[in-house]
Amino acid sequence: MTTKGALPYHALIWLAVATFSTGIDGYVLAGLLPAIADELTVTEALAGQLVSIFALTSALAAPVLGAATSGWERRRTIGLSLAVFVIGNLITAIAPSYGVALGGRVVAALGASLMNAAISGYVIHLVPERHRGKALSFVLGGWMTATALGVPVGLLLGQSSWRFPLIMVSVVGAVALVGILIKLPHLDLPAATLAQRLRPLRQVRLVSGLLVSTGILCASYTCFTYAVLILGPSHPAGWMIILIMFGYGLASLVGNTFTGRLADRFGAVRVLSIILIGLFLNSVLGAVTFAFAPLAVVAVLGLVWFFLAGVGNGGAAVPQQARLASMAPESAAIVMALNGSAISLGSALGGGLGGVALTAGVQPGGLLFVAAAVLAATLILHALVTLAQARQVSVAPGNAVSQ
Repeated sequence: MTTKGALPYHALIWLAVATFSTGIDGYVLAGLLPAIADELTVTEALAGQLVSIFALTSALAAPVLGAATSGWERRRTIGLSLAVFVIGNLITAIAPSYGVALGGRVVAALGASLMNAAISGYVIHLVPERHRGKALSFVLGGWMTATALGVPVGLLLGQSSWRFPLIMVSVVGAVALVGILIKLPHLDLPAATLAQRLRPLRQVRLVSGLLVSTGILCASYTCFTYAVLILGPSHPAGWMIILIMFGYGLASLVGNTFTGRLADRFGAVRVLSIILIGLFLNSVLGAVTFAFAPLAVVAVLGLVWFFLAGVGNGGAAVPQQARLASMAPESAAIVMALNGSAISLGSALGGGLGGVALTAGVQPGGLLFVAAAVLAATLILHALVTLAQARQVSVAPGNAVSQ
């Protein structure tokens, strides 16, 4: 089948390599904030905004760029956006000042925002719904693998200079670009205006569902952006942080791998509910540990918190995407683009919220309390969306009201 058959893995792998490059880019700078701040002569909180500006730009640009390029052939769209992403990283890598580095992050974000939305929409249009979780899990696995393998390698390179990991990102992105242009099948989709792309936002239930993505990523990035500051006192050696980041990435990869299959088998909503509850409880227990436990206990339980957060954050992506796609199946590609914006907005808010809290005098470990509060609100919102979705299904034509 041309549009509904399973995408061949020899082609799908190159999309995974592309998400691998964005995954490295999204995580590696968080482990190098002290070095970036020192060389660019800014505070660590301000250096953290290199992560936040990338996410905020992605959130705002994704629907606009998606509408502007909706009439383009999809392989060309993915290839061009990946090329812009590579160029943006090269600009940041050679930036002589903080302002130029910030500009490079904006350019990279413009490419990444369009590429990520285009990739998700591409996969959804080619893969049958019953295999959607597995397919998305495979492609997003590139992003998760980046946290397990790419980020530790990037951090090793970053011990010499924080600029080297960005060069590595550019090289990996260039390799993915070549593979995509050679192996990826063509795909044309109907063009859509910005108004059409934003039409799903008229549904309050869907908007609330998108905000669940924002909440998950906000809580995650409130802590992850400053993970080196949170874990540094109990693990001061540079090699320790590299190993910890490797463990987090591996945990994220494990979460992503299993939840894709679980969502296909047990339902996306059920799996997502369990993940959100787990993330909230983990944040609360972690916050209490950092606030009251002695340093020796923090050294152990702090890692437990961090790795469990990796499992949950990595595992939430696929069931959330599958759940959103089921809310508006006729607009799945558009919903995925909007979800990309929601994710980026959450990342930006998390990095900014963490930076504000640190500037206000909150200790790094106290960021877990902030994350727990965000997750509590997200869990409540998720429950409301789930109830609304259940009511809609129960009154749909052909269903009994009591279902």
